[in-house]
Amino acid sequence: MFFSIVSLSQDVFQKKDTLSQQLSMNMEIRPRAEYTSNYVIPPNDSASSYLYTTQRNRISLLYSREKWLIKSDLQEIHLWYENNNASKVGSINFYQLFFETKFKSLNIRLGRQSVLIDNGRLFSDAPWAQQSRAHEGIRLMKYSKHINNDFFVLFTRNYSQEFETAYSPVASNRYKYMLMNNFSYNSGKEFSFNSMNAVDFIEDANLKEIYTRATTGGRIEFKKKQWYYTLNSYLQFGRNTKGQKLFAYYFQPEIKLSFQKSTWRLGAEIISGTSSELNNSNSGNFDILYGVTWKFNGNMNVISRFPNDIAGKGLVNPYLFASIPINPKLSLRSDFHLFYTQYPLLNDSGQEMPKYIGLENDLSLKYFPLKELEINYGFSFYQSTNSMKYLPKIKDENKLAFWSYLMVSYSFNVVNMKRYKK
Repeated sequence: MFFSIVSLSQDVFQKKDTLSQQLSMNMEIRPRAEYTSNYVIPPNDSASSYLYTTQRNRISLLYSREKWLIKSDLQEIHLWYENNNASKVGSINFYQLFFETKFKSLNIRLGRQSVLIDNGRLFSDAPWAQQSRAHEGIRLMKYSKHINNDFFVLFTRNYSQEFETAYSPVASNRYKYMLMNNFSYNSGKEFSFNSMNAVDFIEDANLKEIYTRATTGGRIEFKKKQWYYTLNSYLQFGRNTKGQKLFAYYFQPEIKLSFQKSTWRLGAEIISGTSSELNNSNSGNFDILYGVTWKFNGNMNVISRFPNDIAGKGLVNPYLFASIPINPKLSLRSDFHLFYTQYPLLNDSGQEMPKYIGLENDLSLKYFPLKELEINYGFSFYQSTNSMKYLPKIKDENKLAFWSYLMVSYSFNVVNMKRYKK
């Protein structure tokens, strides 16, 4: 994404050059039209055919000195619903607003900031969402050639209800407080490793009790010529927002094969659910915390809110992804998913249904006609089985559910002033 800070601390603090001050301002205009049919997707609460348009307007400022910097991303999310018959402001908010400084070999960041951990499965800055996602708190960062370590102290507070909370970068955060450490090692050749440990303190629905939940695990990667292997796994335990005793797991193996003109990824996700044999005081539902779902479980987000969208029965999602660059400016991608519940759903008579609930195929085109301009088009469909009628997303399981979008992102630099040491 044009305004993402890629290795910000390393770029500003760790380069040994003569730059002493920098002021930059960037602007982004990103409209997106989406059409849905036969399934429910926010912000719509109906499963009928639905066309709506959203637009993100963002102004990003960065002022940096040798030992510190200030970063802000002010954004306005504008909404057009029902074939442009209505227009309103969804949100005016800061996506990011933080101060960062360096103390010896430690970087300290304070304020609202994006958090992208590893491949974004449990913590992501949610680049697809118009509002993106951010967290508030303190981040301690220590980097070296092969090892990176980040420690977070995060919190939520009472945010303004003046605009729609669905378009706030922070309002969807469910914890009261969170402690999180992310450690990564990269050999620089064939092997890399990432470890994430998080403890969040979450309130119950009545805001009377605070429960503690822990998530621990990581990912290993191995590369050999055109082959890539990875294994991602996590355990989750403690208590959930219902006060239930929690023990859950997440597991993702994947193999990637890269050719000169295409890349293929074959893998599966297993997200644990709750067996009917467990009593009501226990839960096996894994929560994917603050990661993105479309990147792993399909662009349509038919199954995105865990455990609700899968009725607490867990998910098994084999997938095959293909990326094909057509030319330097145009690329094609296809994502194919199969969906199974880990434990069978029950029909109205209490009988077990087949675990297979459907398949999804996502096709997308990405085009860069200019350096500042990006055009994305996508079409996705979901074919249900009879078991899908017992989940909340599909209106008619005998009909195809589909979603299509067209998104244009125009981003450009307005100011870029630099001062160097004499």
